[in-house]
Amino acid sequence: MRALEPVEDSVSLIPVPLGAQRQRSRGYNQAERLAEALGRVSCCPVRAEVLARTRETTTQTALTPEARSVNVSGAFAARGRLVGRFVVVDDVFTTGATLNACSSVLRQAGIPRVAVATLGHG
Repeated sequence: MRALEPVEDSVSLIPVPLGAQRQRSRGYNQAERLAEALGRVSCCPVRAEVLARTRETTTQTALTPEARSVNVSGAFAARGRLVGRFVVVDDVFTTGATLNACSSVLRQAGIPRVAVATLGHG
C-alpha cells in the first residue's frame, strides 16, 4: 500500500464520513464542513479520503451508550497505510462511540496517537 503523506508535516484534519444514503439525503457532511472551516483558520489540510464508511448505520440519537458502540463497530475503514499527525473531526461528542471507532481503525492503520475535535457535546 502507498502511504498517505502529510502536507508539509502539518496536522491533517479527517472528517467523520457519512454513509452514502445519509450523504444523499442531507446533501452535505456536517463533519466535513466543520473540518473545512477549521482547516481555513488553522491552515491544516482536510483529508476526507483517509477514512471511509464501510456500511450504513442507524442514527445514534435514540441509542444507549452500549448500543451506539455496537452500531458503529466495523463501520469505518482507513484507506492506505497512514503516516503523519491526524485529528478526527465530528460535529458532536456524546458518548464517543463514533470517534472511538474512527480512532481505532486509524491506530490499526499505523497512527500511534489520534486527536479529536468536535463542535459540541451532547
